[in-house]
Amino acid sequence: MAFDQDERHPARRRQNRMDAPASARENQTLNPEVANISERGLCESLRPLHFSEYVGQRNEVSNIQVFVKAAAMRGEALCHLLLSGPPGLGKTTLAQICANELGVNIRSTSGPAIEKKGDLAGLLTSLEPRDVLFSDEIHRLNPVIEENLYPAMEDFAFDVIVGEGPGARTIKLDLPRFTLIGATTRPDLLTNPLRDRFGHVARLEYYTPEDLEQIVRRSARLLNIAIEEDAVAEVGRRSRGTPRIANRLLARLRDFANVQGLASITKSLAAESLGMLGIDSKGFDRMDHRLLETIILKFDGGPVGLKTLAAATGEHENTIEDVYEPYLIQQGFIQRTPSGRRATRRAYEHLGIDPASSVCGRGQRGLFEE
Repeated sequence: MAFDQDERHPARRRQNRMDAPASARENQTLNPEVANISERGLCESLRPLHFSEYVGQRNEVSNIQVFVKAAAMRGEALCHLLLSGPPGLGKTTLAQICANELGVNIRSTSGPAIEKKGDLAGLLTSLEPRDVLFSDEIHRLNPVIEENLYPAMEDFAFDVIVGEGPGARTIKLDLPRFTLIGATTRPDLLTNPLRDRFGHVARLEYYTPEDLEQIVRRSARLLNIAIEEDAVAEVGRRSRGTPRIANRLLARLRDFANVQGLASITKSLAAESLGMLGIDSKGFDRMDHRLLETIILKFDGGPVGLKTLAAATGEHENTIEDVYEPYLIQQGFIQRTPSGRRATRRAYEHLGIDPASSVCGRGQRGLFEE
């Protein structure tokens, strides 16, 4: 039932050229003309097309694969799916894979882009039976648009008001049975009526370093980049559990290798270059360090409110909460409490600050001893 797009997809054509022996590839010199892909098209060119190529998220992907296979066997539309999780974990990729495996088209939009009821009507009426409508940032839908989406999801119908005043009348448009796949980084902002209309809600988690290493190897192969195994592990460890970041770091290491005239990316090159980019051994960048240092050095380890933290760091509240905090919290460097953010013992140790002896850590000593 899946599309065979190997010959049409530029990344697949590059992969076919990689069938040469490994020794021959290792002797090639990295140069800017190899894998000449723009930054904008990098992620798109490396996206997996089918479930067999997708790495990580095993439990959720296995469930979605069952739903897709069952829908294909019955010749029906896939149930509506909600994909949630931090940015860069593959929500858009999963939506495209579902459409590919079903052999249907996918229309992509985002919550903020649908401003008027007519915009939604245009999207829905352009769909063919069993097509996929993918909406990124679905939590940012206009409430009026969201209410008009309910009957479309449940009854596959859309109400259009014709005329004005006393002579106005409602016409019900029948829609083809379609699948809405919504992606969100903030599931807490979704209303219950919208969330309840999805047939399955999948939560994507940060990737393990081992899964990221697989992704780096695959991306390097598609981009025709020679990279040593130690360097692959270095990139996987410093990618914050996010495939998008792993691919971005690989592209930057290719730049460093190009400039230095190296034939492959080595561990020493990876460590030195990522250090120059301000990315430490745990994948924390300069902003992560600034957040931790601000909590510890300026606010005695916390608690400190989000607005105060944003003002002290010069970063927007939403950026701190949506981009930086989730990974720091998951890794156990920040605690989010009702009274504000606290730095944990692990944060002190990572920054080389002794919580028992430092002035800033005296207020935290009791917390650490519990």
